Amino acid sequence: MAESRQTTGTMPSITNSITAHEIKRQQQQKRHFSDSHYDNAAHSHPPITKFFHPNTHFYRPQTRFRGSSQSHVEKKGHEHVYHVWRSRDNRKGRHAVVIFFQKEKDEEGGGKRKKWQGGMESTNSLRQVARGVAKMATRFPVWDVSWLVAMAFVWGSIVWCINGCFVYFPLAAPRSEFEGETDIAAGILAFIGATIFEIGSVWMVLEAVNENRTDCFGWALEEAGHPTLHHTHEEHCQHSSSDRKSLLPSTAPERKWSWWPTAHELRTHYIKELGFLAAITQLVGATIFWMAGFTSIPPIYDSFSSVRVMNGTYWLPQVVGGCGFIISAIFIMLEVQERWWKPNLKSLGWHIGFWNLVGAIGFTLCGALGFGVDDEAVEYASIVSTFVGSWAFLTGSVIQWYECLNKYSLSIERRPSWVRSSESLSA
Repeated sequence: MAESRQTTGTMPSITNSITAHEIKRQQQQKRHFSDSHYDNAAHSHPPITKFFHPNTHFYRPQTRFRGSSQSHVEKKGHEHVYHVWRSRDNRKGRHAVVIFFQKEKDEEGGGKRKKWQGGMESTNSLRQVARGVAKMATRFPVWDVSWLVAMAFVWGSIVWCINGCFVYFPLAAPRSEFEGETDIAAGILAFIGATIFEIGSVWMVLEAVNENRTDCFGWALEEAGHPTLHHTHEEHCQHSSSDRKSLLPSTAPERKWSWWPTAHELRTHYIKELGFLAAITQLVGATIFWMAGFTSIPPIYDSFSSVRVMNGTYWLPQVVGGCGFIISAIFIMLEVQERWWKPNLKSLGWHIGFWNLVGAIGFTLCGALGFGVDDEAVEYASIVSTFVGSWAFLTGSVIQWYECLNKYSLSIERRPSWVRSSESLSA
């Protein structure tokens, strides 16, 4: 009996230990949901390798309809509507819907007009793209970290483009050169551009570690046309791009802002996220590249005592930093691809990664060729590389600007093999 009482006496401490462990586990889940959150997906694209997490999941929505749309769809029986979760979209606060068709889109508004029979128009149509471009001149969501990332790289790229003009035009059109253009202005602009890239890279990491992992399908498709499809849980969206209602306290579990993930999160989640890896390699590359920008300031650049010092402190950081940009751009493209070898030309993220890759190669070549600038031909090639790379970065940054402002996308595509032909929209 004594042993029984002694054992019973230890029960509260064991219970308290279990309770504390459960509270800690719930707090961790409040920061990031586990991978089992995606088990209910109707379909998931496999990752490019088994090491990484899947980057795309398709969900059947709980929908309601207005007017006669429901009977119209049930009568047709050819439309299959899915919410699409993508890891990149989740970071950017974007929400996607895809409508799959069993046959050609040639009835009642289909075909080249890219419209669904329900009345909604694909967001890659000319009219919807024009609306998206107009937002770039009228919307300035300074609270949205994705917009801050895009703006940093847009303005940084603009500075680099001006820098490229200052070093290229004196060679291409010597009469256009003005005093101090190459020696002073170009060096100062290089430092400013590298600094802005560094700031943008920091924001890029903050964006990656604060992505929302809750069900965020509480939204309507007003942006895509007539609001036929609706989900009733609009208040569950915690993305910063949501409407005014989401700025108020919500009953849904909220993610806490994180400046850096825990060791557990790094080990179990982020190391397998291509988006996070892209952000980290971008930051590392930008930090090393910033060293070259710092040494390009005229007083510092003019103080180099030997070619070795210049090569080690000016040209080498450009090469190493540029390689970081290359790796980051490749990760960005791979994140939105279904296969590692198959480009995803329909994705804005893929085009952003592609143009960033071109820009990164240009910046890397500029540094690599800089070791031989004593040769005029090599010097010219180095200058052209940074000129082309700057404009490529600007192209990718402008696309990223467009992407971050257009949060709701609708695509209309042919039915893939994994969608059962017997499914109906009302299922």
